[in-house]
Amino acid sequence: MNIARSIPNNTVNMKQLKQAAKLALQKQTRLPFSIYSSVKEQRIANVPIMKPMLICIFDGCKKLGMGKGMTCPTGSFIFLSNSPKVDIRNISEGHEYFALVIEFEYSDFDCFVRPDAQSQVYFQGTMDSVFQNTLMQFIEWSCFAPSELWTVRRQEILQMIYHLGYLEVTSMMEPPSLSHKVHNLIQMNVSDNLSVTELAARLAMSESNLRRKLHSEGNSVQLIKDRAKLGYGLHLIQSTFEPIARIAEQCGYESQSRFTDKFKQLFGITPTDIRKTRMHVLGE
Repeated sequence: MNIARSIPNNTVNMKQLKQAAKLALQKQTRLPFSIYSSVKEQRIANVPIMKPMLICIFDGCKKLGMGKGMTCPTGSFIFLSNSPKVDIRNISEGHEYFALVIEFEYSDFDCFVRPDAQSQVYFQGTMDSVFQNTLMQFIEWSCFAPSELWTVRRQEILQMIYHLGYLEVTSMMEPPSLSHKVHNLIQMNVSDNLSVTELAARLAMSESNLRRKLHSEGNSVQLIKDRAKLGYGLHLIQSTFEPIARIAEQCGYESQSRFTDKFKQLFGITPTDIRKTRMHVLGE
């Protein structure tokens, strides 16, 4: 049953959600969501999606895939699984591109019975009145709620999506592979250069077994390190205005030039060029 049909669509709109998100960011506190915005179009290749991710478009348009791809306009959302890496275009239509992003943990899906069907890569939908009101409550709650309760609220969002008729949400999380476990370890210690020996010890495996199993998944420790560190760097470039040299340091790179080279090699764009899309130029 689609519970949204019985509720009038006149309580919350995209403009109000956008304003609430901006106010939450001004609190200068940790939040259970991220905000990505730009005033010019962004084209970023090979964005790693290591955790299920809900992207809600409050303004502008997101396109997945190069060429025509899939379009997510203002007022829509897309839910990505923890399996793909995607090419994205963030398009500011008139004013800016503005999206709220929530990452989910594997344990968040414990509120569902695990389906036997194969996990899906993504599904798309529209933010109706129920969805919008739920997001508004989530944003406002985030300003004062302790992080220990974030899992509870993420599960509420998953259940809301399910009861709005998007049954696909139950199959959006594959059990974490070894690659995901290694990625999470590196991401939690992103400024450190964890060695293969340290990673193997934390996973209670031998180094040879770790390398062999990653190889069977089409991966390697170095590839995962690069994706984890550069993915975190991309997040910081998109969500903060910290100096790029400082971001490179936080991502475990000794020099900004090395960080920039690796960043462009993976994403097809430099950190500086992304940063430029987020700033208005005087005189425009």
